[in-house]
Amino acid sequence: MEPINTLLLAVALAMDAFAVSIATGVALKSVSPRQTFRLAWHFGLFQAMMPVIGWSAGLTVRSRIEAYDHWIAFALLAFVAQGMLRSAFKGDHGEETAKDPTRGMTMVMLSVATSIDALAVGLSLSMINVSIWTPALIIGLVAGAFTTAGMHLGKVIGKVAMLSRWAEMTGGLVLLAIGGNILWEHGALNFF
Repeated sequence: MEPINTLLLAVALAMDAFAVSIATGVALKSVSPRQTFRLAWHFGLFQAMMPVIGWSAGLTVRSRIEAYDHWIAFALLAFVAQGMLRSAFKGDHGEETAKDPTRGMTMVMLSVATSIDALAVGLSLSMINVSIWTPALIIGLVAGAFTTAGMHLGKVIGKVAMLSRWAEMTGGLVLLAIGGNILWEHGALNFF
């Protein structure tokens, strides 16, 4: 696989992580280096691991995963989005007790949800006999970099008090839109 194609693939796969990290930065408003590292590390790790898992599974598991992988990604994103939307509508932005999305199961769910498409990429690369190690490394590094940038962009947006509530609502809606797009791309919303 050409290096430019690998890089473009990595950037495309990192877009979900970038959007989710912006929403996370908005929700946190104040992002510590530790939170940034935690989320970037996990998003990058999951983005790198999923193609390897998909590549290893090859054709044997593809038919089983394809039937519902998009629903899993949608459910995980919708779960996190509803929490953001609930927080935005409650208007409890002054409280420090808000749940940190860079910790615990929320972080794991976001990591899985933003990297499920990388699993499919790994399956695809196994079908065309491409070595997975270099693409997986590049995909992980790019996802980590985009996550870091997204967290800090979201932090800047979240600090503007007047925009904070709207930005958090927008972040929740973006997560739902990403989930809806995943369903659309997989044909789950083709009713006509």
